[in-house]
Amino acid sequence: MTGLVDRVGRVRELGIVVALAALFGVTGVVNPAFLSPASIRDILLNSAIIATLAVGQTLVVVTRNVDLSVSSVVGISAFGGALILADHPGVPIPVVVAGCVLLGAACGAVNGLLVGVAKVPALVATLGTLYAFRGVDYAWAGGRQVNAADMPEGFLRLGSADVLGVPLPALVALTVVLAVGWVLRNLPQGRELYAIGSSPDAAVLAGIAVKRRVVSAFVVSGALAGLAGVIWAARFGTVDATVATGKELDVIAAVVVGGVAIFGGSGTVYGAALGALLLSGITSALAVLRVDALAQTAVNGALILAAIMLDRLLALRMARALRKRRYRDAR
Repeated sequence: MTGLVDRVGRVRELGIVVALAALFGVTGVVNPAFLSPASIRDILLNSAIIATLAVGQTLVVVTRNVDLSVSSVVGISAFGGALILADHPGVPIPVVVAGCVLLGAACGAVNGLLVGVAKVPALVATLGTLYAFRGVDYAWAGGRQVNAADMPEGFLRLGSADVLGVPLPALVALTVVLAVGWVLRNLPQGRELYAIGSSPDAAVLAGIAVKRRVVSAFVVSGALAGLAGVIWAARFGTVDATVATGKELDVIAAVVVGGVAIFGGSGTVYGAALGALLLSGITSALAVLRVDALAQTAVNGALILAAIMLDRLLALRMARALRKRRYRDAR
């Protein structure tokens, strides 16, 4: 069973890799500037924040839930970190980064308690906290905007520095993807998230601490949103209460396009990260090809529908394969 699920996951991720190759190949032929180092760097930078958020969202979606509040958590973390750096220049940058991550984790804990303990449907709970966290952000900001000139140069370099030619935010996102991917594949806590998404009732009967695992998934999602807030503030420099508004839809799109089943139980963070890279590449390709920016919405919608259809097709094929295996075993 595990081998079959792994093969299905590889099929999904291979499809995204093929789509990426086609996108870069076709666009590069039409406009070679799309494949320039500067263009590739921009694509990696643009996808880094969404990929980081998509990793946390994957943990939540795998358990049959969803976190709509991630954009607001990014916003409040980015503004909070920027404000501290602007008003208290002596505070060490690592302390500010850790504070933003902890703030995000606290927001995630609120979501986790509402969903995992209070049994509020995730869609309702996180839609409420989406507006609640944003409201707190607006009240905290009070109309103030923090600019790059107000923040230390060392912090701003976190969003623009390169390591061996690769943008630092992209390396941070890659590290997050690899670390969380390893946990999901190799540790019992990670496999239990898939068990919960496959069948919550069966997970309870199997002795899995469902409430604790669901809360932990939301906490990690919030912590990664806090980290994404740091990357956002360091990269863009100008921060106010509107940071990342609406980005939750891009994150969910990346997760779904990346092959994570919206009904839980299957998918990988690698696929979600590739989905983020694909969506970022499409946005850049449309700009290079001078296509109306509004077309991006239609393309993203079409990709989501295609991903859902593929997920359904693969689920049916898996069910048929399992039935055949049971029939052979019965003989």
